[in-house]
Amino acid sequence: MTEAKLAPNLPDWQVEHTNRYLSSGGTDGHMYKMTQPGRPQLTVPSLLLTTTGRKSGERFIFPLFYGKIGDSYLVIASKGGAPKHPSWYLNILANPDVEVQVGTAKMKARARTATGEERARLWEKSLEFWPPYADYQRKTEREIPVVVLDPVR
Repeated sequence: MTEAKLAPNLPDWQVEHTNRYLSSGGTDGHMYKMTQPGRPQLTVPSLLLTTTGRKSGERFIFPLFYGKIGDSYLVIASKGGAPKHPSWYLNILANPDVEVQVGTAKMKARARTATGEERARLWEKSLEFWPPYADYQRKTEREIPVVVLDPVR
């Protein structure tokens, strides 16, 4: 299998954050301190999601904020409220088999999009770890996907 590489077109802060996460083996970067204009500083848990590109077949690493639900992880395909889904989400729709790094722990997982009541419940949970998701949803007409990463044993 090809070596995973950093996803293209990430903002500079995500590139720096991901490189620190990777170079430390996950000991630095798991808890990310984030400040947005007009908001208090938040410390948010972050994971690294590796997907397979739906067009290229290459493996790409994306840093994402997450929540925990049982043994699974919750991530939000917000893209800051952009009108289109993020590329990592389109990749998992094409191939839901992913790799996840949470701190120093690495695992294989299967991604799925939450729907209905589960989506509503998990969306509320996501606002606990990253309140700006509510602003992102107001900025876009698309329903922002809520994704569950279920570890594969």
